Amino acid sequence: MNALAVYVHIPFCVRVCGYCDFNAYAGMDDLKGAYAEAVATEIAAWAPVFADRTVTSIAFGGGTPGEMAPAEIAAMLDALRAVAAVDASAEISLEANPGTTAGADLGALAAAGVNRLSFGAQSFAADELAFLDRIHTPEASAASLALARDAGIRSVNLDLMYGLPGQTLAAWGATVLQALALAPDHLSMYALTVEPGTPLARRVERGEVVPADPDLVADMYEAADERAEAAGLAAYELSNWALPQHESRHNRVYWTYGDYVGIGAGAHGFVGGERFENIAHPRAYIEAVKRSGRAIETSYRPQPETAVGDWLALRLRLIEGFAPGEFRAQFGQELEAVVGEPTARCLSAGLLEHYQGRLRLTCRGRLLHSEVAVQMLTHLQQSPLVGAD
Repeated sequence: MNALAVYVHIPFCVRVCGYCDFNAYAGMDDLKGAYAEAVATEIAAWAPVFADRTVTSIAFGGGTPGEMAPAEIAAMLDALRAVAAVDASAEISLEANPGTTAGADLGALAAAGVNRLSFGAQSFAADELAFLDRIHTPEASAASLALARDAGIRSVNLDLMYGLPGQTLAAWGATVLQALALAPDHLSMYALTVEPGTPLARRVERGEVVPADPDLVADMYEAADERAEAAGLAAYELSNWALPQHESRHNRVYWTYGDYVGIGAGAHGFVGGERFENIAHPRAYIEAVKRSGRAIETSYRPQPETAVGDWLALRLRLIEGFAPGEFRAQFGQELEAVVGEPTARCLSAGLLEHYQGRLRLTCRGRLLHSEVAVQMLTHLQQSPLVGAD
C-alpha cells in the first residue's frame, strides 16, 4: 500500500489562547463558508498526487475544527473521497473544544466518517483554565466525552497541559486523575511552552508571569506517566499515552517520516522528500486558491544533514525508538558512520540505550529529548554528509 496521510488545517477559534503560536484566528466566522469551499478546491488540485496513493489517515487540526459546521467538515471529506482512494479503515480525526459541540453535531461528524475526537481539556481546575484563556469549564470536558461516546466515536483523546506557572504537583496530579476517571482512550500531555511572540511570552518578559521550575515540570511528567500506565494507557510517544489499538495513526506518519499532504491556511506538507507550507492568512489563502487552486507559499527539499537530523529527532520521540536497519533503509548509510560520536556520548550519559535491537531514549532521556536531538544535529552540521538520500 502506497500510504499517504492528509492534514486539513482549520484556522478559526472562538478565542486565541495567550500561549498559542499556531496559525489561529478569532472573529472570522464570516469566512468559514468560503474557506470550506477553498479547501475543497485545493483538495481537487492535489488529484495527481492522490492518483496512485491510498489515504490511510485524515486529521482536522487548528485552530478549532470543531467550530466548523459538521456539514462543512463532511463536504471537505466528500471532496477528498472524490479524488482519492480513502482506505475503508482510515483514521479520521478532529480537534474540538469541550462544551461547544452539541451531541447532534457529534453524531453528524460520526456519520461523515469522523472516528477519532480530541478535546482540548487542558486542565480540570477552573483557575488554570482561566490562566490559559480557555472558554470551557472543568465539567464541560466530562460532558463532551460522554456525548462523543453516545455519538459512536471510536476513539476519544483528552489534551492536558502541565508546567503552568504556580501549578503544584498535587494540582497537576488531581487533573490527571480526573481525566483518567473519564476513561479516555488516549491522553496527550504537554508541558506549557513559552513561545516567542505570544501574549504569554510578553507577560513573562514583563515579569508578570514566572515560568515553572524545570525540575518540577520533570516531576509532573513522571507522575503523569506513572498514573497513566497504571490506568492501562501505555506511553508510545513522548507526550502520548493510549489504550491498545488507540494510538494516533495519523501522528505516527509524522514521527516515522511518512508522506502527508497539508491542506488549508498555513498547513505544512511533506511529499516525496519535499516540504511545503501554505499561505497562512485565511483571506489570502482563499484568494490564492481561487486564482490557481493551490496556495503553496514556500517549498524546499531539506539538505541531507537536516533530513537526517529531522528523522532522528522524530523517530526518537517514539518510545520504541528505531532499528539501525531502518536508518540504513532511509539514508543508505550506517547509523554508526553518520552519528556514531553523539550516539556514543548519549549512550554513555544514560540518555540512550540499545533495547531488543533498537536504539531508544531511556526514561531519563525522555526528559532530555531536545538535548539529544541538538547533539545529533550539531554533529551533522559539523560533519557534512556525502551521498545521503
